[in-house]
Amino acid sequence: MAHILVVDDEAKVRAILKIMLSAKGHDVEEAPDGKEALSRLETEAYDMAITDIRMGGLDGMGLLKALKERDIGCPVVFITAYASLESAVEALRLGAADYLVKPFEEKQVLLAVERALGVGRIMSENVRLKKALSHESREEEGLFVSRAMKEVEGMALKVAPSMSTVLITGESGTGKEVVARLIHRMSAMRDGRFVDVNCAAISPTLVESELFGHEKGAFTGADRKKEGKFEFADHGTLFLDEVGDLPLDMQAKLLRSIQGKSIQRVGGNRNISIDTRLICATNQDLEGLVTQGKFREDLYYRIAVFPIHVPPLRERKSAIVHLAGYFIKRVARVREGINDVLTSGAARTLMEYPWPGNVRELANAMERAVISKSGRLPVTSDDLSFLQREGLSMSHGDVLIELPPTGIDFESLQHSLISQALRMTAGNQSAAARLLGLSRARFRTMLKLSVE
Repeated sequence: MAHILVVDDEAKVRAILKIMLSAKGHDVEEAPDGKEALSRLETEAYDMAITDIRMGGLDGMGLLKALKERDIGCPVVFITAYASLESAVEALRLGAADYLVKPFEEKQVLLAVERALGVGRIMSENVRLKKALSHESREEEGLFVSRAMKEVEGMALKVAPSMSTVLITGESGTGKEVVARLIHRMSAMRDGRFVDVNCAAISPTLVESELFGHEKGAFTGADRKKEGKFEFADHGTLFLDEVGDLPLDMQAKLLRSIQGKSIQRVGGNRNISIDTRLICATNQDLEGLVTQGKFREDLYYRIAVFPIHVPPLRERKSAIVHLAGYFIKRVARVREGINDVLTSGAARTLMEYPWPGNVRELANAMERAVISKSGRLPVTSDDLSFLQREGLSMSHGDVLIELPPTGIDFESLQHSLISQALRMTAGNQSAAARLLGLSRARFRTMLKLSVE
């Protein structure tokens, strides 16, 4: 049955619709206005929404427009007590699946729901195909160029048809998610969702709810039932990035869910079966964490059925210039060849830089260079001077800084290093801490001091 969101500022109308639809086995939730409805539709998967047109704040028309702008493929059925030919035409022009007039009969509502669910299946498929094609053209085009990455691509294609759990390892910014998306796209789960979760970005107290969902009243603030990422990814792929950052107690629950192919929502007692392909990724040494007792050995062997290592950019130098040209063309929206967007001097600068932030840092650097010169090409070595200015000379992994006779402003240097690390890791504090050789707690303390 369908998961339906009913939106109306009249509690009585919401209650009537819930009774009608629940009697037919549908899972119905309510929202009193368009703003709350949009918030729910952005974070949770619904098969359709039934909404009043006239409401205070964000009305039904505004809600539908917002869904279109965000590319949320959820069909919408409008209901209104103020029927007119103009409003009906406008609703259908915006893309409403159907239009009901109050007072409505149960038969009319159920028929509209059936039609909308048919529309929803088409919308979901269109959104999935659009995203798949977008990711394929934007990301994979530039990544699998060097010999080392061709080997990674071959391993991904080999494991994709199976349902084996995959562990993708590599430094932050190397392209682990792109590899995971390739596996999903070439797998039997390709028609399902690809759901990515950054484990390091979730508060330890919320991890279980985020992954498994929660029942209404499970904890303070749980004012409604919420499905977790495992349920959201059912019949698709769940990508757990930074899996090494999961708390130990959560690791045990994750292992139990993988083995039993089922989950329990927080505050619930019912086992919910899941059919989800699991792909994990980490930039940490999980075997080392196992030895230190920070990662469960049984979970490690469960997720590392088929390991794939993505090498750092400095070990695939032959791809640097190609990737840089690709990123420049993407930002500047041009079709010229690499020699037309990047001078030989710029290429030499790129080859000499160590790229501690890997592909992510390279993409950010090219975007900065293009923006700085207002899109004029080609990019020259002068346009990349910030790499020499901000980059630190590195030798065998050790950072070397020559202290000038006049001394330095240590606080400014510390702030600069923290800013660079965050920029290279796209704001991922755990990855930034590892880049600086700090513990997560120490990094957060330094970050707090640097902004005070």
